[in-house]
Amino acid sequence: MTASTPSINAKTYESATPARVAFLGMGVMGYPMAGHLASAGHSVTVYNRSSAKANAWLAEFKGTAGTHTAGATPALAAANADIVFCCVGNDDDLRSVTLGKDGAFAAMKKGAIFVDHTTASASIARELSAAAKALGIGFIDAPVSGGQGGAQNGLLTVMCGGDAATFNAIKPAAMAFSRAVTLLGDSGAGQLAKMVNQVCIAGLVQGLSEAIAFGQKAGLDMNQVLDVIGKGAAQSWQMDNRGKTMVADKFDFGFAVDWMRKDLGLVMDEAKRNGARLPVTALVDQFYADVQQMQGGRWDTSSLIKRLK
Repeated sequence: MTASTPSINAKTYESATPARVAFLGMGVMGYPMAGHLASAGHSVTVYNRSSAKANAWLAEFKGTAGTHTAGATPALAAANADIVFCCVGNDDDLRSVTLGKDGAFAAMKKGAIFVDHTTASASIARELSAAAKALGIGFIDAPVSGGQGGAQNGLLTVMCGGDAATFNAIKPAAMAFSRAVTLLGDSGAGQLAKMVNQVCIAGLVQGLSEAIAFGQKAGLDMNQVLDVIGKGAAQSWQMDNRGKTMVADKFDFGFAVDWMRKDLGLVMDEAKRNGARLPVTALVDQFYADVQQMQGGRWDTSSLIKRLK
């Protein structure tokens, strides 16, 4: 495993019948998610555009139960799988691993299920769901929240769209890397719920940034202040997990600004379609653009505070 991808932590797995699964995308999320599937006893075939990451994964998890292999293409990785999990970058990446002669859909057996953990558009979720149905395979859009830490610890929150029978078939396996896997509606509902999640985070991080910057200007010991207000109505995950690192000016972990801007772009596109008014989200999106201009595209999203210092 590369130095930038720490080993997964141990967790207790929900009982699930061992299955043949594939995982497409060995990034900071997919690598540990696939690892939890292997540790839960599933036989896992992995695929990554860079074969080095797939080979590193095989080397790390060769001692777990099941038979683990790598596929040279998404199609070869998916060919014998009961469930194909996927976590790639965006809509275009998703099309590249699902469609065409080397895509997973071309090789998946009838009745197999494709579970997409990519944060993508609701429209591509519906598009791929229809394409899968025509081929006799299942499809669940299942973006996740919890970041790299949640993936490492097997504590992701998974927001799903699709039909109930298909969802019920994949949930036990997905619980290997999750604290909650929930069906929220038809195809696309998972992606829409992830957009709601990102809208919430954008506002929370901006508010926390302003609060910390204000307190510092006022001469307060902000670590002490965060300890106090974190026991009251201001408490949030962002405060608990990012407040003191923001005070310390540390932004070298977690979910990157570049990816947050991608996600907020999906939000703003969807808002244009459904007529939602998102004035604060639009403003914070531009604040993230400012951070990118500061060469902070790979900083954690809590780096919004850098604009205020």
